[in-house]
Amino acid sequence: MVETFERSGVRFQFPGTWSAEADDAADGWTVAVQSPETAFLLVSLRGDADDPGELADLTLAALRGDYQELDAEAVVDSLAGRPAVGYNVDFMTVDTPIACRVRCLETESGVLLVMSQVSEFDRDKNEPVLRAVCASLRIDEDS
Repeated sequence: MVETFERSGVRFQFPGTWSAEADDAADGWTVAVQSPETAFLLVSLRGDADDPGELADLTLAALRGDYQELDAEAVVDSLAGRPAVGYNVDFMTVDTPIACRVRCLETESGVLLVMSQVSEFDRDKNEPVLRAVCASLRIDEDS
């Protein structure tokens, strides 16, 4: 079974076995989609953000605040048929390697942050799922 999240013209699909929790903010919203294991996806529409690169940098700085020893590679990508900027980030928690992908792109309503994360524990199983969820992302500016 597949679930669909849709808000403010942003839509994506995710497995029905994963849970989704959305929160509204003064100038946007955030939804966290969690696998039964360690993988998760965070999608946040930030109406208060003007620059995708700046939001990607702020997100990386927040990760560095929690994980001082991390490797980050700047990337320019395409997401929902739009240019996206961000980082591929790798770090350790206790003794587990973590892969984190940060992408930010412009929409008419603000900057959209898409961040996925998976541990080495379930990477083989859930990294392809996270990629599929990101590939299902659509933005309809008329909503």
